Amino acid sequence: MGILNLTPDSFFDGGKLKTDDELLKQAAQFLTDGATFLDIGGVSTKPGAAELNEEEELKRVIPAIEKIIKEFPEALVSIDTFRAEVAKQAINSGACLINDISGGEFDELMFATVRELQAPYILMHIQGTPQTMQLNPTYKDVVGEVILKLSQKVEKLRYLGINDLIIDPGFGFGKTVEHNYELLKNLREFQFLNTPVLVGISRKSMINKVLNTKPENALNGTTVVNTLALLNGASILRVHDVKEAIEAVKIVAQYQKV
Repeated sequence: MGILNLTPDSFFDGGKLKTDDELLKQAAQFLTDGATFLDIGGVSTKPGAAELNEEEELKRVIPAIEKIIKEFPEALVSIDTFRAEVAKQAINSGACLINDISGGEFDELMFATVRELQAPYILMHIQGTPQTMQLNPTYKDVVGEVILKLSQKVEKLRYLGINDLIIDPGFGFGKTVEHNYELLKNLREFQFLNTPVLVGISRKSMINKVLNTKPENALNGTTVVNTLALLNGASILRVHDVKEAIEAVKIVAQYQKV
């Protein structure tokens, strides 16, 4: 899953896609490199990110989705949003997947909207909000608590008739570095939920704090952690660097054959 951030303030690539040409060029490169999904987001959810209203989010993402679908009609576009109305308009504009970092926490209409749209849904775990999540993330048992929270929501969604689900442990969303690596080490336990597992760790602080580096220098660290995630059962990698992620996928697949 290649990340297309239409935000000026995302932690790594904010402000890089300022024009339609830049957006389409990046989308084309991701597809050429082997991306299965293009994930379009209009709101930064980095720790402490400023809030953005719904109208502005729609202005950013809907035209972009329409342009990508027009240029690449076979592309599988994901909308990265926690707002039900944005999700609805995005699906109606050609997106086929909803990626909700709040797991339905920030918009009470989200689950009902997903049921109405019958669109595949990525359910992510978060503790707090982007504005508060890294102030003091606390767990007694991070793996058990994240699985429990996700399992309760998976059960609710399936009761509503929503079965096309992907789960995301939410690396960096209300977790310390230690929490993140404990989740990574125990990723296979999430298979209990009987859904594909998406991992989004690309260039995040769980890498930068260990290596004492910055996001722009974290590609090698990202590849290492992506490889660990794949070995531990990840089904989808959400990344800024598709070519390198695809190489990790191919090598792990070959390793697992023998």
